[in-house]
Amino acid sequence: MTLVAGVDSSTQSCKVVIRDLETGATVRTGRAPHPEGTEVDPNAWWLALVAAIADAGGLADVAAISIAGQQHGLVALDASGEIIRPALLWNDTRSAPAALDLIEEVGASGFADRTGSVPVASFTITKLRWLRDHEPENAARVAAVALPHDWLTWRLRGFGPGAPGGAELDELTTDRSDASGTGYFDPATGEYDRDLLARALFPATPTPVGNSGQSSAVILPRVVNPGEAAGVVAESPEIPTVGNRIGGNRIVGNRIVVGAGAGDNAGAALGLGAATGDVVISIGTSGTVFAVTEQPMTDASGTVAGFADATGNYLPLVATLNAARILDAVAGLLGVDHAELGRLALEAPAGSLGLVLQPYFEGERTPNLPDATATLFGMTLASTTRPTLARAAIEGMLSALADGLAAVTELGAPVSRILLIGGAALNEAVQKIAGEVFSVPIDVPEPGEYVAAGAARQAGWALTGTLPDWSTPIGTSIPSTPVEIIGRQYAERRNALT
Repeated sequence: MTLVAGVDSSTQSCKVVIRDLETGATVRTGRAPHPEGTEVDPNAWWLALVAAIADAGGLADVAAISIAGQQHGLVALDASGEIIRPALLWNDTRSAPAALDLIEEVGASGFADRTGSVPVASFTITKLRWLRDHEPENAARVAAVALPHDWLTWRLRGFGPGAPGGAELDELTTDRSDASGTGYFDPATGEYDRDLLARALFPATPTPVGNSGQSSAVILPRVVNPGEAAGVVAESPEIPTVGNRIGGNRIVGNRIVVGAGAGDNAGAALGLGAATGDVVISIGTSGTVFAVTEQPMTDASGTVAGFADATGNYLPLVATLNAARILDAVAGLLGVDHAELGRLALEAPAGSLGLVLQPYFEGERTPNLPDATATLFGMTLASTTRPTLARAAIEGMLSALADGLAAVTELGAPVSRILLIGGAALNEAVQKIAGEVFSVPIDVPEPGEYVAAGAARQAGWALTGTLPDWSTPIGTSIPSTPVEIIGRQYAERRNALT
């Protein structure tokens, strides 16, 4: 049996899944927590990776490994490879004004044409501008810019201050999916846009274009092509690798191959086996809607981010700030858990007797209303009941995600099936109401660590030169039976606000 490992280094934790290369069956798993907060010392991620690998039984019998990670986070390194400051994560919104400044300078259409996306506070480029404006001494020290999965892959391969390979910044690698979320990479051409990097990082005078020569001295990770390997795991006391491995190794003898890695959404798409025509809707604390397309897509409105995937295709994506947290809030208000919230919701009719929850509890990104708040409409003596409020919460959450689906399809993405994932997707009421909200058939895969599974699948690709063909077990299939009143009521309230 040949084993491959996949890592999901997410915001909350590091998860390791070890799978049988031939069948895709999970052999063992491991996990370790990450610190809370919107800025984190990357060394904490490394310690969590070491701990999660140990919890998964180590790598002694593993032939290949790949790391998928949270997108956008800024890891700034100096010329010695030292971390300049704690990494600013995707959910650190202090760079929102920097995003507006960059859009004013370049233009929304300019960014969309050059990078496929219009930057928001989560993007790496906005964090570089924030660093320039608020910590100029740190900005002046920047010799290399990496993303979380780039830095972890570099460390795993034995590079860094005091590591066996030394702090060789030229050995930093990434992949097209994660690079496409920086705001200075064009997924259509596969090239960095160093003029945009210069505009973000260097002083406004001389002009940013005049700084492009200076930006060429900043090292950006080499983009490893899909299916290629970034290198091999370095033997170290922290992660012992000596063992008996079976399976072809395209790199060096008995060393463990390291895949290119990926951004978390691209990792999930790979783990799910999503193909052209599939749209993945993920209901986490926040929500994501992304399609798989063969052609790049751009949206000057900024609603859809034109990301790349981990296979050579593209991953146009919409993010919402509010998803499962909507259910958390209403369940807390009603004093019930999610299961009871679902049972209550199914007691109410579609449309909740006119009760509509506009669910922008933490502002919203789609539509772009950062200062919005949640509002409950249509309260009458008949409609203001526990069941109708429970159902309005689920209808509001799914209707907001339906807006994301509409934005992706309006750009021309083909949609024949929805893959609905995330903890809330297992709720019976969420599944039933999803069939009433979405006009496309829905499959709900069995619960799994799909980001880590995608990384493991990529590791197998790097090892053998062939992308493993693993099946995705479907737990529930939901026919599409749209109920017009749900979408109409929600759209009326949304349009009144926007």
